[in-house]
Amino acid sequence: MSKKVLIVDDSRTIRQQVNFTLAKSGLTVIEAEDGKDGIEKLRANADISMIISDVNMPNMNGLEMVEAINADASISHPPIVMLTTEGSGELVDRAKKAGAKGWLVKPFKPDQLVAIVTKLVG
Repeated sequence: MSKKVLIVDDSRTIRQQVNFTLAKSGLTVIEAEDGKDGIEKLRANADISMIISDVNMPNMNGLEMVEAINADASISHPPIVMLTTEGSGELVDRAKKAGAKGWLVKPFKPDQLVAIVTKLVG
């Protein structure tokens, strides 16, 4: 059974790029369009091995989603990597404090993304 990765991004293009990259590595990808949708998909799929999330999204941004997931004991807490155009030290620090395990800046290199996912979920 392949590992499941949740990609949370309001850009359908980015979701498709991540999905294509990870599917080639044998992973199952579930897509969500914002933080609220991401939490709903996580609740519905307790076997998600990892989350890759954008920061800037409508309804609930990626940092708010990370904080909400880690504050909720009733759902699983897979490793979370932020994938964003943002690179400020302040945002990276906030994400790490919230529980994010990594930070990738867009545009991402497919081999770099696969390496991070492989490191975190095997």
